[in-house]
Amino acid sequence: MIKILSIDGMTCGHCVSHTSEVLGKLDGVSSVNVDFVAKTAIVESETEIADDILKNAVKDAGYSVVSIS
Repeated sequence: MIKILSIDGMTCGHCVSHTSEVLGKLDGVSSVNVDFVAKTAIVESETEIADDILKNAVKDAGYSVVSIS
């Protein structure tokens, strides 16, 4: 399952690293690709992960999710 998150607030490579680390630690996540220029995170998982779990993880990292598709 693949979800694309639009994220607001990331401005640098450290933001990418931090967001990747937080999302990558979620149960079921197999890969994460974060791009601060595009303001997106592509999360691939083995099972369905609720949008609220993804939003809360990004929020805890200090950023906000604008949308998930």
